[in-house]
Amino acid sequence: MAGRIRDSDIAEVRERNRIDELVGEYVALRPAGPGSLKGLCPFHDEKSPSFQVRTSHNTYHCFGCGAHGSAIDFLMQIDQLGFVEAVEKLADRVGYRLTYEGGGASVQRDRGTRSRLLAANKLAAEFYAAELRAPGEAQRAREFLAERGFDQAAAESFGCGFAPGGWEKLTKHLLAQGFTLDELEKAGLSVPGQRGHRDRFQRRLLWPIRDLGGDVVGFGARRLFDDDRIEAKYLNTPETPVYHKSKVLFGLDKAKRDIAKTRQAVIVEGYTDVMAMHLAGVPTAVASCGTAFGDDHVAVLRRLLLDDSFDRGEVIYVFDGDAAGQAAALKAFDGDQQFSAQTYIATAPDGMDPCELRQATGDTAVRDLVARRSPLFTFAIRSILDEYDLGTVEGQTAALKRCVPLVAQIRQVELRDGYARRLAGWTGWADEAQVVRRVRETAGQPADQRQTSSRRRVRPVEAAASSQGPALPGRDDPRLRVQREVLKAALQVPALAGPVYDTLPEDAFGHEGYLAVHRAILAAGGTSSGYSGASWVAAVTETITPPSYGRLVAELAVEPMQSREADDHRYVSSMLTALQGALVERQVSEIKSRLQRISPVTNADEYHELFGDLVALEQYKKALRDQAIGGQWSA
Repeated sequence: MAGRIRDSDIAEVRERNRIDELVGEYVALRPAGPGSLKGLCPFHDEKSPSFQVRTSHNTYHCFGCGAHGSAIDFLMQIDQLGFVEAVEKLADRVGYRLTYEGGGASVQRDRGTRSRLLAANKLAAEFYAAELRAPGEAQRAREFLAERGFDQAAAESFGCGFAPGGWEKLTKHLLAQGFTLDELEKAGLSVPGQRGHRDRFQRRLLWPIRDLGGDVVGFGARRLFDDDRIEAKYLNTPETPVYHKSKVLFGLDKAKRDIAKTRQAVIVEGYTDVMAMHLAGVPTAVASCGTAFGDDHVAVLRRLLLDDSFDRGEVIYVFDGDAAGQAAALKAFDGDQQFSAQTYIATAPDGMDPCELRQATGDTAVRDLVARRSPLFTFAIRSILDEYDLGTVEGQTAALKRCVPLVAQIRQVELRDGYARRLAGWTGWADEAQVVRRVRETAGQPADQRQTSSRRRVRPVEAAASSQGPALPGRDDPRLRVQREVLKAALQVPALAGPVYDTLPEDAFGHEGYLAVHRAILAAGGTSSGYSGASWVAAVTETITPPSYGRLVAELAVEPMQSREADDHRYVSSMLTALQGALVERQVSEIKSRLQRISPVTNADEYHELFGDLVALEQYKKALRDQAIGGQWSA
């Protein structure tokens, strides 16, 4: 049994895995100030980016839902891993060898865990790929790929494989590798039968389905033989602890970087369509696996597209050109408005899918198909209008009756009014204003909708504050600005903040949350301790009381300082001086108040002592004021 992972190894793994590279595999990031990146949070649905990554400290924080931490925390949350599994996966990612105290250097994982299931799927993918190259029934799978224009290199690129017949070949192979029947059943690779466990997939062409991190989580299997007792053309891995069909997209592991780079995602309907698109020069193509493209798929793509209302990308649905494909395109109308991105439809001629189009007319035709896309709203409305004789008043009236409710579904007011005017033109209806009015009435009062959309939305972190612990100080509170800046400096650049920071008294901080962070910083060794980066933030988080304020530590560790100075040292020094000055200012005010209450005649000694303190503090305040270049005397 493996022992405990050495603490120094955990720290090394945390530091070696760059948080921006790791998060970038799941979320599109863009610059948000020196040493800071931002994107759409992968842990909750949001319209505008509130997820921030600090490259200099290798940490992340979401100002919307409060998720925060290091590379280890991110992987644990995004992939639902345990701590040990996350450390081991990150160690493998950077090629670092872990040492286990009290148990040697071998890795021993608990049976049935995510890592075991992923390991089983990986070996299964390798087994299937080897079977595809073997003689016998696999020849039919190779012919199927060749008939669709895919050579051996293409098959290997997408990991294609063949599930052999024989009842339990894969099951026996994996049992010999140390897996249990329970694990193989949990992974969806084996199923119990009358003669014992058998392989789920037999005599079928397979595609491995990978998650964003590149791990094989399941398989899609295509029927090849007429005597296959299972008549379904495609079979997929059932829901397992690692495979959730509503959240995975075939080809996304290959397409994710190009999607983030080009701000474009192309959604097709099948495995061979994805292959055809990529080989034709459209590397942003993906497909859902055994289920319709749904809300969870939208959420995954939005994060990669950095899809928000200010910076728009493109989502292009590519459907077969037949009636079924057009029906699917119309169905996409309902889900489209979850994207802020511009959404388009592309349909191939003569009822062909992208794979058939590539075979018939070549790679250029596939690229042109995507380039000739039409806005989804336009396509949906025009498809319906094609069913009516618009040369007659009766046809125009019927078309309007059907299309007005469709246009009224468009949520963006400006787009809705624009398409209402286009609808009038497309149908040949002379009174454009009448069509616009009917659309508005069907949709409800636009003014009410604008009013609703302009209301202040309560951020999730604010709504949940009461249930998650004490309230956090406001980030924009001007009275606490200097205190917040000083704490950010202590966490982000401790070498610049210390040793002056470590001498600050507790009454320099006017909010209980800031006081808790200050106490935790000192308890962790202070800014002069020599710690920095993620290990320093982790040390402070571990010592803070109550633990619920760990969220505040995470915020302060990633939020950029408001410096306009080119020199960070100068800015930090000015903030420390300003905070000291604010503290002295309060002390001066208190002494002045006491002097007003004391008689210089009856209490001469006390009066003169306080007056001496006042003179000394005034001189100290003046010296601090001279140093506080660019600082503020408020806290």
